[in-house]
Amino acid sequence: MLLETIATGHTPMDMTDLRGKVAVVIGGASGIGLALARRLKAEGMQLVLADFDAAPLEAAASELEALAVLADSRDPQSVQALADQAVDRFGKVDLLCSNAGVARMAGIAHLTLQDWRWQFDVNLFGAVNAVQAFLPILKANSDGAHILFTASLSSFYPTRGQAAYAATKYALAAFGETLALEMQAEGARVGVTLLCPGPVRTNIGTQYARREAQYQAKPGAGAGGGPDIHEQAFRSETFDIDWRAADEIADAALAGMRRGEMWVITHPDLMSATLARNEAIAQAAERNGARPQVKAAQPAE
Repeated sequence: MLLETIATGHTPMDMTDLRGKVAVVIGGASGIGLALARRLKAEGMQLVLADFDAAPLEAAASELEALAVLADSRDPQSVQALADQAVDRFGKVDLLCSNAGVARMAGIAHLTLQDWRWQFDVNLFGAVNAVQAFLPILKANSDGAHILFTASLSSFYPTRGQAAYAATKYALAAFGETLALEMQAEGARVGVTLLCPGPVRTNIGTQYARREAQYQAKPGAGAGGGPDIHEQAFRSETFDIDWRAADEIADAALAGMRRGEMWVITHPDLMSATLARNEAIAQAAERNGARPQVKAAQPAE
């Protein structure tokens, strides 16, 4: 069976003029989500902002004259209620930004099962819940629609101290890429883009201290004690990296969607590890006698 490639995106939605179109931004009260909302508002879009944090959500909605919906991306019923409110207000959705995310940087021996579940519940299952709730709405949009997932450069290569976070982002990339393939195979007018930033100046690092009781470490949870050399290595390796502003990431996301990109890479200077990993995989395949059977990528529409 031939492998299918999605090296170029599929953007059936006309993004030339976004005035009057409707965007839903999940995780839209701060960080990249708020920057995306501001950028889309500047393009003339009507906004629905969703977040679990009421005070910043209300502030963002007031600033941007947006519909604010208090929602928990981990809860399918909460996300379905968000979709229902968006349609009740605007009658349609053109762009879904699935942006909610959390992170816990630690070596594997220092991660509890609660750490793993917390990150998967938000970073992966939040996106799954969003697609299940919104995909019928997006597919029904005769003008075409688009989904933007906030993934990460950690979707492409491992880094010490990021096992759980990177695992969620690898999974999110696979989910988004598969969704793109299925939409193309169905002839659905729904495009998909994965936003893959490197380090960004947001408050994602503060979420760990505020996580709910169900994600707190339990007695005997198994996390290792003593110094975490892998978390220390991660922080040391990222200390001198160019941490971008969230508004730069939002600009790149919109430009990438307009170009029909499957992946939007905001830190191309950090791609060397990904390229080296891909080359190592290709060399391993050659040593095992593999013969690539890959369809040529089709140009973006």
